[in-house]
Amino acid sequence: MISYIKGNLEAKNLDNVVIDVGGIGYKIYMSASSMDKLGEVGNTVKVHTYMRVREDDVSLYGFCTNEELKMFEQLIGVSGVGAKSALTILANISPSSFALAIISGDVKTLKELPGIGAKSAQRMILELKDKMKTQDAIEEDIVLAKPEVKDSKTRDAIDALQVLGYARKDIEAVISRIDTADLSVEEIIKQGLKYLGM
Repeated sequence: MISYIKGNLEAKNLDNVVIDVGGIGYKIYMSASSMDKLGEVGNTVKVHTYMRVREDDVSLYGFCTNEELKMFEQLIGVSGVGAKSALTILANISPSSFALAIISGDVKTLKELPGIGAKSAQRMILELKDKMKTQDAIEEDIVLAKPEVKDSKTRDAIDALQVLGYARKDIEAVISRIDTADLSVEEIIKQGLKYLGM
């Protein structure tokens, strides 16, 4: 598995970039917004990657941040969402806004994403919340004493970060370092992502 690729940006195409690493050009599929963040051809860039292996295809998908990669992995786990659809969704919503929409059951926000109708949005919410519950159940079996989460804002932020694929114990350790008093749920999520992405 290739975790990331760091090298010279050789080309930007419609739906992919080519990064040269030691004389080998890696073709990496990316969203248009992520490609924009890489800057100009010739720059040295680092791209987090997901390698998809199928019988007839081996492809690399690239992301500017670890949060985008985690969101992509969650999205392709939803039935009916393929890799190309997941890239399109990523280009149109930030990981923190997406996670917040999932935990709050915000079908309206998800429906505004390209290729997502009401049924797809509901299925996405249902499947990702189910994954979260399963993860919680596993962690409760392992950890006997679970720290108490004091307010609903913090609880919502923890749930949202779980949607993005982070382990609850890691999230709670990070959230305990953040002064959440004057922050909105989305601001808590963004702060959490900064620490979790380190």
